[in-house]
Parts: sequence; C-alpha cells; structure tokens
Amino acid sequence: MKPFPRLGLAGLLVGAAALLLTACGQDDAPQQHAAAQEQPSLPVAVMEMAYRDLPLEKSYPALLRSDDEVTLVARVTGFLEARHFEPGELVEAGQPLYTIEPDLYQAQVNQREADLQSARAQLSRAQRDAERFERLLSQNSVSRQQVDQARAELNVARANVAQAEAALASATIDLDYAQVTAPVSGMIGLSQVNVGNLVNVGTELATITPLDPLEVRFQLPQQEALELRRQLQDQDLTAIGATLRVPGQEALSGRLSFLGSRVGEGTSTIQAAAVFANPEANVLPGQFVRVRIEGLKRFEVLAVPEIAVTQGLMGPQVFVLDEENLARARPVALGDGAGPWQIIREGLEPGDRVVVGDPAGLQPGTPIDPQPFDGLAAAPSDEALEAAAEAAEDDA
Repeated sequence: MKPFPRLGLAGLLVGAAALLLTACGQDDAPQQHAAAQEQPSLPVAVMEMAYRDLPLEKSYPALLRSDDEVTLVARVTGFLEARHFEPGELVEAGQPLYTIEPDLYQAQVNQREADLQSARAQLSRAQRDAERFERLLSQNSVSRQQVDQARAELNVARANVAQAEAALASATIDLDYAQVTAPVSGMIGLSQVNVGNLVNVGTELATITPLDPLEVRFQLPQQEALELRRQLQDQDLTAIGATLRVPGQEALSGRLSFLGSRVGEGTSTIQAAAVFANPEANVLPGQFVRVRIEGLKRFEVLAVPEIAVTQGLMGPQVFVLDEENLARARPVALGDGAGPWQIIREGLEPGDRVVVGDPAGLQPGTPIDPQPFDGLAAAPSDEALEAAAEAAEDDA
C-alpha cells in the first residue's frame, strides 16, 4: 500500500481557502434570496395576454404614374396649319389642339357625297327598270333573259350605293382627323411639330398626361399580401384607404385599387396599386413617394405596448411575472408594429402576465406590485417610485 503524498504548506492553505469559500457561498445563498423577498415591490402596470385584432398601418416606397397618358399622333397626311394650345397648360377632353389641312379633306368629303348621290340615282333607275320588266314578263312582252339582266343591274346599283356610302364615311373620318382634339383631360407637353410642317400618318404631335386621379404602384411583401387577401375575404378592396405623402406638400387621400395574384420571381413580393385624387395637380407622375395603407388588420394576435419590449442578451425581451410576482425576462420574436402596439410572434402565451409599464431599471427577480393596465403603456408614478426608494433605504 502506497503512502499518501505529502502536501506542502501552500497546498494546505489553498484547500482551506476553498472550503471556506464554499461554506460562505452556501451561507450567503439563502440570505440573497431572503433579501430579494424583502425588497419592496415596484408598482407597475401589468397586462394579461389575450388574443386580439389590431388595426395596422404600413407604408411603402412607390412611383407615381398616370395610366391614362396619351401620345397624340397624326391620323392623316397634310400641312400643320394651326396649334390651339400652349405647352404645359391643362386641356379638357374634346378640346381642339391641331388643325391639319382640313380644306383638302373637306373637298374629299364633298366629292364622296356627289358620288353617293350619283349612285343613288343609278339605283333608282335600276329599280324602276326591274319593276317594269317584271310586269312585262307577266304579259309575255319580254324574255326571261331581259328580266334577269334588269335584276343584275339593280344589284350592281345597290352595291355602288353601298360603296359610295363607305367612301363617304371614310372621307368624313379623315376630315374629323384633320382636327386633332384631346382624347383625355390633362396637362399637355411640348409640341413635337411646328406649324407649317408636313406631317404624315403616325407622326407624334404631343403628349397629354392626366393628373387627376393618379395611380401609385408598389410592391407588398408576400406575407403581408397574404394577410391582406385574407382580410379581403370579408371586406371590399376599395374599403382599404391610402395616404400619399410627398415632402413639402399636403398629403393626398385615396384608396387601394388593385392587389395582384402572383408572387414576383426573385422578389417574393406581390404588386398592388392605389388611386389618389389630385385636383390641384400638385403631384406629378414620375415622382418617388411613400404610400401609407390604412385599414389593414391583424387577426387573433398577441401584442404588447412598444414600451414593454427591451433589448436583452438574447435579443428582444419582455418581463413577465411568475407565481410570486417576481419579474422574469422572456425572449420574444417580434412581428409587425401596430401603432403603439408591438405584435409578438413567439415567446408569449395567452394568460401570461407582462409588465407594460416603464421597464427602466427593472431586473430579473424584482418584486412587482401589479397595477391595472388602462390600455396605454403607463409608467409608475413619481410618488410610487419615491416611496419604493425610501423603503429600500430604510431596509438598508
């Protein structure tokens, strides 16, 4: 049997110190727990978690556009005789804008009207001849071949009338095109052709941009679009309001007008659109803006006031009360913000009691005197904090 190794003086001292520290730690633990229990309770607002429906507001970057923008083009060939507008002014639908050699096309209309009158005269004569030959055939005064010839001439005369009517209609359309009018109301741009120049069919003349209403197109994240589509099962799309905010200008009010049904490849977004009234023409297409969608909702969610969420070592957290009304930190996963509320996706369950007052200075293990929650994120009163501080000093 081998003898125990001899310990030097240093080893004996280290062992004794370790035993002493262990004994002290065991004696202090109950004292620390007792001190926590003796600490005065902090009066703070507490709410019990329950599912609720929350209104939600979201804003997205967007590009203004005008879907009814029109580029005017010449529909006839001729010299541009007159321009009836000033570039940059607002024009009304049906307002005359250009005149393209109308005398030429008026002459063509007159010619086609004369052709039509001639064709109708020929038809009248052929009609009388056919009727006369029918009567003579019944008296055996003409042959069947002569009757058939008269009927054929009547059909040719009818076709000539139809052809003349079509030619007159075409000439009338060209005459109308000689007067270029505004197809929509809006702001007209610079003229692309000067008066006196020859224009051909298809020559671009100017562009009219309607300014009221304006459409805004933007992209909704896939999950938010699916939540909105769920909401629209019991609600009309146009009931979803929208507000357009442009720096330095008054906000415009509008409504949601479109929600796409396809997820964009590579973006995981769904296209949406909103329409805004712009009677003063203060906002122009092509501007980048932010559009805020109102009337959105989240159904059956758990939420706490924003002030209740703090940042811990594990990320976002809230303080919940245990059975002894002691504060305990609980990591949570955050969802959307809904005004003063923060939706909690994970970490809380219905029935949990959450501290919703000001969490400044709150530590795990702090005794809490639960106060009723009035619906707002309330902080403890100054009097309550002073009373708690005085009690702590007296105990010390």
